[in-house]
Amino acid sequence: MSLRPLLAQISRDPDALRLAREGGEAFVSRSLRPFLIAALLDGVDDALAAGRPAVVVAGDDRQAQELTADLRAWLAPRPVRLSPSRGVAYESHLAPPPHLVGLRVAALDALIAASGPSRDEPPVVVVSAVALSEKVPDPELRPHGFTLSRGDLVDLEEVAADLVVAGYERVDQVQDRGQFAIRGGILDLFPATEDHPVRVDLFDIEIESIRRFSTFTQRSLGDVERVEVAPAAELSAEHRELAGIAALSAADERPDIAELLPTDRFHALLDLIPEDAQVLIASDEEIAPALTDHWHDVCAAFHDDDAHQLYVPPQEIAAALDRRCRIRLSSLASDQPLEFRAQAADVGARSMAQAEPALEQQVRSGYRTVVTFARRGEGERAAYNLARLRAPWLDEDAGSAPAAGAEGAGSLRFAEATLREGFIAPGFQLAVVPEHRLFRRRRAERTGGQSAAQRRRGRLGSFTDLRGGDIVVHEDHGLARFAGFETKTVAGVTRDYLELEYAGSDKVFLPVDQLAKITRYVGAAAAADGTIKLSKLGGKSWETLKSRARKAAQELAGELLNLYAERRRRTGYAFAEDSNWQIEFEAKFPYRETADQAEAIEAVKADMERPQPMDRLICGDVGYGKTEVALRAAFKAAADGRQVLLLAPTTLLAQQHHGSFSERLKDFPFTIDVVSRLRSAKDQREAVAAFNEGKIDILVGTHRLLGRDLQPKNLGLIIVDEEQRFGVRQKELLRQIKLRVDVIAMSATPIPRTLQMSLAGMRDISVIETPPEGRRPVKTYVGDYDEQLVRQALEREHARGGQAFFLHNRVETIDETAERLRALCPDMSFEVAHGQLSEHDLEDRMMRFLRGEADVLVATSIIESGLDIPQANTLIVERADLFGLAQLYQIRGRVGRSTERAYAYLLYPSAAALTEEAMKRLTALSDYTELGAGFKIAMRDLEIRGAGNLLGDEQSGHVAALGFELYLAMLDDAVRAAGPQEGDDDDEREPVRLDVSVDAYVPADYIPYEAAKIDVHRRIAAARDVADLGTLREELDDRFGPIPEPLEALLSLQQARIRLGEAGANAVSIRQGRMTVIGMDLDDDARARLAQELPEARYEPARAQISLAVPETPAERFPVVLRAADALLSVVRAA
Repeated sequence: MSLRPLLAQISRDPDALRLAREGGEAFVSRSLRPFLIAALLDGVDDALAAGRPAVVVAGDDRQAQELTADLRAWLAPRPVRLSPSRGVAYESHLAPPPHLVGLRVAALDALIAASGPSRDEPPVVVVSAVALSEKVPDPELRPHGFTLSRGDLVDLEEVAADLVVAGYERVDQVQDRGQFAIRGGILDLFPATEDHPVRVDLFDIEIESIRRFSTFTQRSLGDVERVEVAPAAELSAEHRELAGIAALSAADERPDIAELLPTDRFHALLDLIPEDAQVLIASDEEIAPALTDHWHDVCAAFHDDDAHQLYVPPQEIAAALDRRCRIRLSSLASDQPLEFRAQAADVGARSMAQAEPALEQQVRSGYRTVVTFARRGEGERAAYNLARLRAPWLDEDAGSAPAAGAEGAGSLRFAEATLREGFIAPGFQLAVVPEHRLFRRRRAERTGGQSAAQRRRGRLGSFTDLRGGDIVVHEDHGLARFAGFETKTVAGVTRDYLELEYAGSDKVFLPVDQLAKITRYVGAAAAADGTIKLSKLGGKSWETLKSRARKAAQELAGELLNLYAERRRRTGYAFAEDSNWQIEFEAKFPYRETADQAEAIEAVKADMERPQPMDRLICGDVGYGKTEVALRAAFKAAADGRQVLLLAPTTLLAQQHHGSFSERLKDFPFTIDVVSRLRSAKDQREAVAAFNEGKIDILVGTHRLLGRDLQPKNLGLIIVDEEQRFGVRQKELLRQIKLRVDVIAMSATPIPRTLQMSLAGMRDISVIETPPEGRRPVKTYVGDYDEQLVRQALEREHARGGQAFFLHNRVETIDETAERLRALCPDMSFEVAHGQLSEHDLEDRMMRFLRGEADVLVATSIIESGLDIPQANTLIVERADLFGLAQLYQIRGRVGRSTERAYAYLLYPSAAALTEEAMKRLTALSDYTELGAGFKIAMRDLEIRGAGNLLGDEQSGHVAALGFELYLAMLDDAVRAAGPQEGDDDDEREPVRLDVSVDAYVPADYIPYEAAKIDVHRRIAAARDVADLGTLREELDDRFGPIPEPLEALLSLQQARIRLGEAGANAVSIRQGRMTVIGMDLDDDARARLAQELPEARYEPARAQISLAVPETPAERFPVVLRAADALLSVVRAA
């Protein structure tokens, strides 16, 4: 829905009409700026901009991006495009990100196309001042884009060649803009200008369908008729290759970029904009400083002549704007001839009932009042609650809206739109109130999340990914090297096999239906030379190792069960159900909960309302909303009269938690305090004493709180953040005080012991694996330290208005490093922070950075935990090789906490100086850049470091010998055996053995990539019911095309195996036209029902088996097999 009908309100103000028709300069309140710009461009029929393309000039890229989003809400369906800066400086020799290139190219092309005859509405292009200063290659130099439409006849390999020329990268699986993949007759493509990738499905050479799909699940989202493929590069492949080679050269040997590019064919962007385009300046006060700052940066990197070849000096841009621009807006109060003022629309109600009087007052005052909702469903609920005011939707009453000139014609309407800010503008008699200003909620803009069902379908059921060359563990034969898949024909039957290499060059070809016996080895059984010692086939050593480990697991299981039973025996405090206070508090949460987050909140509340003490781990990636889960639990405890203790591993994290809790709870009568080294010793003692006396409801602090003087009066809840950071002594002190109270532990990278305890059932766990709306993965670069790279990274972040972290982990030389960086980037401000500063000095410096008074924070690993600075989106780690994997992962989590693309540079002196272990750590982190990689990081950390003392020396030895996953399975079995028996568990039944003479495999021409093939085999083997297989069938057809007969046979076999397993069978054989089901012990009634359901079947009581004839050909055979399996299941269930 568009807010476009409201632009006619401009006619209420004669000054605004004059500005639209004649041009000029004007002051405008910031909140009103997007509306006024949209109205000037589109609200008056005889305006300067009427029927013409328009260019709106903003300050930096961030401001341009925000203005673009607002103008789209006001002007839809008129096209509004963003033309950002390149994102990387020309002198870096690096190619700009494909999505930025696509936006720039599409914006310029739209303007050029609009200058000719067209029936389409003219576009509006928003451009940043920095983008104006960068010269643009002649459009003839760049590769051409193209369109793919349903029904087109194309050659896929020719399309692939065109995509490469256009700057796209061919990959196995599409994850980001500027990538494509081909599988058979299917093309997956992420156009550089689109929000979603598309899947192009061909029948022979004809495009049958084009569907948008999710990069998270790889599943289709909806059909489209065509897709515009914009170039992902501004230069030809030849010029890109030359620049790429130069970028890889040593800095002192690198030629000037101006020597490699045809700079005589580079133009100022304003020179390429058609003469009939209307140019409008959105924020005049921001243009000159942005241009001057950027030009200083350019001149620091270039000789003057070279700078002019690739950039436009500020004075030339100013002159061009003076010539082209007819309307200039400013938000600085000065002697402007015209003024358009508005106040913020901030109702701030707690409920719709509270909002109603404020909205009614606006209507009575004659304002045309519009409340915007990001989603129509929420607006419809609001409309129901405001039935008395009779508020229709803006798109439902276009004919009944008050006339623009009607005095006192107040009204209330709802609209579906996402706006950053609202306003109340007396001059236009217009009030626009976004929902987050109505209820004090900030809604993140949706960029394509996943439903709970989609996420469940996307999970692979394993923490690690199996790859060729990995060490695996076969539960019967031991450690082997996975050499890959091989499709073999044995006795006339073709199947997929896993090729496993053992000691002495022995090999085993394992049928894929035994995939459940294989796990990827995670441990540290490396020999002195760093290699893994493989098992020897046929020997007794593997069985001996398993026997010893099984005994140790049984002993550990007994200890764990005793601890678990002790907690269950103890009676804790059962909290009351949610109060009205709780509901009111939760309504103030300024974001939308993800489904996982909501599930974790409900699980915690349910635990708290039980009389047994809670012990729950909340595991979620960095920035995924664990703190909100803790906040709601803390509120529930405090509202019920119980005290809350929150422990954090570092002083800064404790301070930030104290700030977060204080802010969220400020409207409620709870006392919150903090104990950390930033407080004086006297203040700390007084805070602990007040907590002991019950005068403080929530106390936040570090391990200092675990001292002997802590004796809370009425403790009800302990929250432990980043529990893997606490040492053994702190954990033991914590254990002594938590047996009778509820405990929540939070962790982004759980230590393997935590994983083990949780997975073995000794601890409740909630996993938050859905990223917040709009969150994007952190782009991670691993490589040699290069000062030019550092300068470019910092300058890029500075150019888009953000902040950066530079991590130097030696206090002795950190000031020297900061000075070096100041010389490298003289126009930027730096702050230094480390743990040896005085308490107040450290706090002052951190607060200055939090307030945005410094561009770069040069710090030690003190920044590792918990700091939440959304505007900081670049991280540079100078000696990344000196950090542990989990620590690096936590550090990288300091950036990427907003919808902005974040960058992490993990640098080291030189590859030659790296240890093998350090290289593994850095490689792992660059591998796991996707959102939600914390579990995988934890498992790789165990693989690299070994179990160490996390499990104790004896247990870690067994983990090293057997691998973590097999040892964990043994421990799980031991716990089940030692625990109370509650009947048979169907999930633990041995899978039905298959002896089937039929070709069943994944053809290489259907899924050519081994990783995807492994994934499919894993998911077939892991399917627990027919619904899982149905979902997998749909996904395979969607991603790879129609399922070939051998794969359909594999799926049908698994379906029959599931059904027969549910019926109680042990094995099934299909040979020579007969199907034999073994292990069916039927009584007389069951035999009678079998004769009715499956009259052709023959039952042999002595052998407890059933047999029947089946067709020879697979196409005819499997429907009979599946019908027989369903009939047998029906017979057994009727017993």
